[in-house]
Amino acid sequence: MKTWVIKIGGAVLDTEYAASALFKELAKISINSSSNQFVLVHGGGSLVDRWLSDAGFATAKHQGLRISPKEQMPYIAGALAGCANKQLMAYAIKASLQPVGCCLYEAGLMAKQKLKALGQVGECVPHNKGILTALLELGHMPLVSSVGLGDDGQLYNVNADEAASAIASQLNGELIFMTDVEAVLDGNKQPLNQLNQAQIEALIEAGVIVGGMEVKVKTSLRAAQHLRRGVYISSWQKPQNLSALVDGAHVGTQITP
Repeated sequence: MKTWVIKIGGAVLDTEYAASALFKELAKISINSSSNQFVLVHGGGSLVDRWLSDAGFATAKHQGLRISPKEQMPYIAGALAGCANKQLMAYAIKASLQPVGCCLYEAGLMAKQKLKALGQVGECVPHNKGILTALLELGHMPLVSSVGLGDDGQLYNVNADEAASAIASQLNGELIFMTDVEAVLDGNKQPLNQLNQAQIEALIEAGVIVGGMEVKVKTSLRAAQHLRRGVYISSWQKPQNLSALVDGAHVGTQITP
């Protein structure tokens, strides 16, 4: 049995039919093949933006990471672990899947503060095996929000790309980042089929890879190095890419160790 960890951005919920199409594709794969199982890890940045704005908070980012003051965490956690998670569950149920929503603690990960200047932005710390394997054995599809809990009793906002990488490491799974672009682009906005560490560093230095994509690519590289195999960046706008990747095709950008 092969485990696939798929990270999807919260932008999927903002695009009509995108989440529905994605889960329909996953259902089709599950029907056609009993040798693959899936764990989805999600963010929800645009939803968090709206909730914070409605509450009167200003938001800021540093190198693609949302600065998360403690007073904003109830809204951030509510948007991610509550609203976004349950909306995705609803789409999965409609596609005849059996989702179970959870956060990073249930996935076997604790969180700790990344940098004091970033507030409650967290990073993953292995804790135990969690319940994901048990859920998968029961035929469920875990939907994991990137909300973390610390042994200090605090809530943490963990970058969803980093969370997906940590979960893939826990499960020794294949890792796919589904983003809003089909691949990482070069300076001429052309898709790159494959990237290694030297190429990534050169593109970041040249200002071609910036912001959220810089975080995603760096996280992908660390994941590839830890898993000792390539990870993929592809597009949720083309859910058929999932079937292609599961079947061994090369679509999107492969980040190699």
